[in-house]
Amino acid sequence: MSAPTIGNAVGILSTGSYVPKEEISNEEVAERVGVDSEWIERKTQIISRRYAAPTEAASDLATKAARRALDAAGVPAEALDYIIVSTGTGDSPQPPTAYLVQDALDAHNAACLDISAACSGFVYGMELARGLLVSRPDALILIVAAEVYSRFADFSDRRTSVLLGDGAGAAIVGSVPAPYGLLGVELVSRGDAHALIRIEAGGSRMPASRDTVETGGHYVKMNGRGVSEFVLEHVPPVLERLVERAGLRLDQVRHFVPHQPNGVLLSRLSDASGLVNARTHRTVERYANMGSASVAVTLDEASTDFRDGDLVLIAGFGGGMAVGACLVRWAVAA
Repeated sequence: MSAPTIGNAVGILSTGSYVPKEEISNEEVAERVGVDSEWIERKTQIISRRYAAPTEAASDLATKAARRALDAAGVPAEALDYIIVSTGTGDSPQPPTAYLVQDALDAHNAACLDISAACSGFVYGMELARGLLVSRPDALILIVAAEVYSRFADFSDRRTSVLLGDGAGAAIVGSVPAPYGLLGVELVSRGDAHALIRIEAGGSRMPASRDTVETGGHYVKMNGRGVSEFVLEHVPPVLERLVERAGLRLDQVRHFVPHQPNGVLLSRLSDASGLVNARTHRTVERYANMGSASVAVTLDEASTDFRDGDLVLIAGFGGGMAVGACLVRWAVAA
C-alpha cells in the first residue's frame, strides 16, 4: 500500500500486533496463586496469557507490532511524522518509551510522545492523531499500545494477577477519502474513581524505596467489583451517544472491538450495549487483559473479518477511570 490519498477524513491505514512467545496456562498461574485452574476459567473465561521474555520490555513489544503495521501499509519508518505510544508499563520513567521505539525503527523524522491513559490509551491516541492531521493532512502517524503487566502482577492477589498479560498492537493512521475513516470519538475521564485501579509506588508521591518494594507498592491493585460497576454504568451510554452523534444507529454497527478486561465482564458489557447486529471480537481467552494493548491487538486480529464500508466500534475503558470510544467506517486496502 502506498502513501495515503489526502482526503477529508482520518482513517486507519493498517494494523499490526505482537504477543510474546511464552504462553502461560491457567495451570501455571493457579499454582502460583494457590487456586485451581478451573476457578480461573470460571471467574474470568481466560484460558491462557502471554508473558514477555526476560529480555523484553515494553519498547521491544511495541517495536515488533509497529514493524508489522508499517509492513502492512507499505510505509517505510522514515516516512512517519509522529509516533504516539500508549503505555502504563514503559521501559523506565525516562526517556519516554516512544523515543526508544523511534530509535529501534530508525524513524528519526518523527516527533514522539507517550500518553498514559491506561486501558483507554489507544483510543485517546486516535483522537490525538485526528487533531494532528487537521493541521497536517499529509502526515503519517504511528500509534502503538504496549504493556508488560506481568512485571507488575502481585501473585498473592489472585483476583488481579490471573487477569494480566503482555502484548502490543499498532496502527498507521493518516488521511483517507470520504466516506471512510473516523466518524466520531467520545472521551470520558472520571478522576473521582481513580482508586479503582492503581500502582501506588514509583512516582513522586511515593518514590521507590526498600519499604515500597517490601510492601508491594509497585504492583497493580484493582477493585474488581468497583471496576465492573463502573464499566457497566458508563460504557454503554458512551457508545450510544457516539453512534447517535454520527447520525447512525447501534443496530448498524457490524463489529465491536472492546478492551478485554476479563471474559465475564466482557460478556455482560456486550449484552448491555445494544449492539444487536455487531460481532463482539474477543482475544481475552487467549491473551488475558493486556491493558491499553488489548484494544489494539484485538483490532489487528479482527480486521481480517472487516469488509469495505463496515461500521467498526472501538472502545477502551479502565484505569483513570476513563472511557474512550471511536466509530470507524472501515476501508479495505486495494
